[in-house]
Order: sequence, then C-alpha cells, then structure tokens
Amino acid sequence: MREQPFNVLFLCTGNSARSILAEAILNRVGAGRFKAYSAGSQPRGAVHPYALELLEHMNHDVSFARSKDWAEFAAPDAPKLDFVFTLCDSAAEEACPVWPGQPMTAHWGLPDPAAATGTEAEKHLAFADAYRMLNNRISIFTVLPLASLDRLSLQRRLDDIGRTPAHSQ
Repeated sequence: MREQPFNVLFLCTGNSARSILAEAILNRVGAGRFKAYSAGSQPRGAVHPYALELLEHMNHDVSFARSKDWAEFAAPDAPKLDFVFTLCDSAAEEACPVWPGQPMTAHWGLPDPAAATGTEAEKHLAFADAYRMLNNRISIFTVLPLASLDRLSLQRRLDDIGRTPAHSQ
C-alpha cells in the first residue's frame, strides 16, 4: 500500500472554473489517496464566482480556491506530480512545462462553463453540468486499481475516461 497520496494536477487555460471544480472534487472523493491541485497556462487571477457559489452549495471548503500559474508546479520545490489532466482543448494543445517525475497525463476535455451564454439560470446550469461530468470522471479514476495496472494499461484507462461522451455521464 502506498503511504503517500497520489498528486494530481488539473490544467485549464484560465484556472478559474473547470480545474478549480476538479481540484475540489478530487480532494473530497479521493481524500487520503489523492491530493489535487489546479493551475492554468494563462490564469485569470480570480476564480469564477459561479464556481465558488456551486462549490459552497455542494458543501466544499473553498478556502483553497485561487487561480494559479502552472509554472508553480514545474518549480524545483513543487509537489512531485503523479498525474496531470488537461480539461480544456487549448491547454491540451499548449506546450506544457516539463513536470518533475514524469507524471501520467491525459486529456479530459469538457465545455467551459465560464463561456456559457444565455440566462443566469443557463449559465449556472453550465457550471452544474461541468461539476457533474468532472465528478463522474474523477469517481471512475479514484476506483482504478492503480497498483495492479502497468503503465500502458493505466494510460489506456486514463484516456478512456477522457473520451467518455459528456452527455452519457
């Protein structure tokens, strides 16, 4: 049994919505086994208010929530990452820093709730949908038999989680 939790970094361009939601979800669902972080390639500098509102509504502690640059996690004193997941297509296409420790990576793209248009109710629904999709993917991830999968099999499983159609989750 592994004594240290697995360190997981969720990346988005702005680090204001999806990656923040994912960080909160994994830190709850994977408590003890996983430690989640989030960052962005071009952080907005603030967490989207709808993301904070939703997390509070779902009884998450939001004191952790801040928009961070991914360079923090490429620094020599950064946590050694075991997994890095990109949640937006633009972050997936960018040249990421070299992560210490050669973590497993996968793309789990989903629509940006911060880009939603329409009524306030429709915008809130976009955040709720993102939360639901992330919660489902993260729940699948946390029950993977990590100790018994070889690296290639694990990579295939991580990629499959990201290919799960959003509407079927």
